[in-house]
Amino acid sequence: MLASGLLLVALLTCLCVMVLMSVWRQRKLWGKLPPGPTPLPFIGNYLQLDTEQMYNCLMKLSKHYGPVFTIYLGTRRVVVLCGYDTVKEALVDQAEEFSGRGQQATFDWLFQGYGIAFSNGERAKQLRRFSITTLRDFGVGKRGIEERIQEEAGFLIQSFRDTCGAFIDPTFYLSRTVSNVISSIVFGDRFDYEDKEFLSLLRMMLGSFQFTATSTGQLYEMFSSVMKHLPGSQQQAFKELQGLEDFITKKVEQNQRTLDPNSPRDFIDSFLIRMQEEKNNPNTEFYMKNLVLTTLNLFFAGTETVSTTLRYGFLLLMKHPDVEAKLHEEIDQVIGRNRQPKFEDRAKMPYTEAVIHEIQRFGDMIPMGLARKVTKDTKFRDFLIPKDTEVFPMLGSVLRDPKFFSNPEDFNPQHFLDDKGQFKKSDAFVPFSLGKRYCFGEGLARMELFLFLTTILQNFHFKSPQAPQDIDVSPKLVGFATIPRNYTMSFLAR
Repeated sequence: MLASGLLLVALLTCLCVMVLMSVWRQRKLWGKLPPGPTPLPFIGNYLQLDTEQMYNCLMKLSKHYGPVFTIYLGTRRVVVLCGYDTVKEALVDQAEEFSGRGQQATFDWLFQGYGIAFSNGERAKQLRRFSITTLRDFGVGKRGIEERIQEEAGFLIQSFRDTCGAFIDPTFYLSRTVSNVISSIVFGDRFDYEDKEFLSLLRMMLGSFQFTATSTGQLYEMFSSVMKHLPGSQQQAFKELQGLEDFITKKVEQNQRTLDPNSPRDFIDSFLIRMQEEKNNPNTEFYMKNLVLTTLNLFFAGTETVSTTLRYGFLLLMKHPDVEAKLHEEIDQVIGRNRQPKFEDRAKMPYTEAVIHEIQRFGDMIPMGLARKVTKDTKFRDFLIPKDTEVFPMLGSVLRDPKFFSNPEDFNPQHFLDDKGQFKKSDAFVPFSLGKRYCFGEGLARMELFLFLTTILQNFHFKSPQAPQDIDVSPKLVGFATIPRNYTMSFLAR
């Protein structure tokens, strides 16, 4: 009895010491860090945050604390940056200091600092350099990839024709098509649209991507060290991520068995060849774990963001039939009905270009940006941000900065058109982020969005089962990602 009492006293003493140390560490930094709500030990600012509306909640806090403030997601210290001036100052003017990668707890369960997207330091630099070069070798940014996109667009058009005007959910039609473009680069081939394994992969990607936008997904960002051991929807997301890794591993093993070092067929082959070249380098970053997880990064990012943007775009065009009508008019004038759109057509289609930009701006796929991390103690404005502090560059606050967009909450292509109806660039158009960790798939994504959207609209009118005024274009979920509402639509031949 005495022993158990002493044990309880010891545990309580340890707990009190930990609480006091936590408070002391936080207080020591308060004079140097940007302002923010007072955190509690262990739970941080959980009581001041709304996990169902994390982006909106952080934007409300910025009105009180300013464009640079500090929050605690559980024990995670995060500096939040809001508005174009602030984000640019950090990610561009102090690019090196803000070039580290912060956490994305759901994906970190699998990636753990490996692969291109969630790594840091020399690993991130080497994998990024290699990936950019290899994607170029396989046609990205060149005529080769444009022909691949055009070919895939043809398959998509036939799939829509086969629906005979029935109301369908376009989600997997779009993800199959977009995914096949990146698949042809990383795997060397496309998937058949009815391939059951392919459809299973797409469901895994969609499921894990959507989880990051849910309330539970945001809660997991705060308390992952505990929640990863508990039952809940996070366990399903882990299963989906594991299923994706298993698939990539199987693909790599297939390539290993048939590899010709003199004739790489795809990204995986190129990485395997580099592994052979560096097998005697003790500091190499080219080994199996980085191969599998970099390939998964490319496959995932090359599928979900573009297909989700298109899905949001279709909903917005049904809400605004006048915009769809103007797109049809410009497509008919510049391209006509008898040839496939080309990427070079874009230069003569300012309205289409403005609409695509506005879809991306309004859709705001990654509103809080992929978390960054400062690589050293960093002086930023009047603050000192300690090394390894995480940073949320709020891309949504830039895409909705009223200094650049007259009605930022409205969908309006005029945001990207001048008085003469010509396309107008905006420095605040940052859906691909800024600085040293910007999305290097930007060029491919732009080409896909233009070619897929123009090819579809060249062939079809969109019809919703609802009247335009009844269509809800507010997002279904906003967390790490922005997820549009589920809907059905009909593709009517023109």
